Amino acid sequence: MRWTLLPVAAMTMAVTPVAAWQAGIDGAMTASAAGWNAGKLDAFVAIYADDAIFVTPGGLIHGRPEIADHYRPSFIAGRNRRGRLSFDLLRYRPLDDSHVILFARWHLTPGDPAKAAEHGMTTLVFEQRPEGWKVISDHSS
Repeated sequence: MRWTLLPVAAMTMAVTPVAAWQAGIDGAMTASAAGWNAGKLDAFVAIYADDAIFVTPGGLIHGRPEIADHYRPSFIAGRNRRGRLSFDLLRYRPLDDSHVILFARWHLTPGDPAKAAEHGMTTLVFEQRPEGWKVISDHSS
């Protein structure tokens, strides 16, 4: 993963120091990608809040269970058939003490060299909750 660090003065949040919220979000992203790459759907979707909204070309998907159902066909026999997932975390935009927008690029590298790699952009809104930083809104393309 490529990390882009922004100047601390520009990113300071009143209650939560930059290092703490950025480390929490970065850790959640790393754990989610690791779940994808290990073929563990529950670990991949653990980043989402129970009431998250996921934007798809077909409409909105509401809630972590429905988001898991959306991705379930990709997870077979302890792996993800779409390939290895990685992220370039490009920019953070704090909204307040408990909400941060993350702009990132995602990459899927297929295990089969005959298949083309996929990539796109994602905008994730994170909310700090008692169980950690969770995605409450995901718009990926």
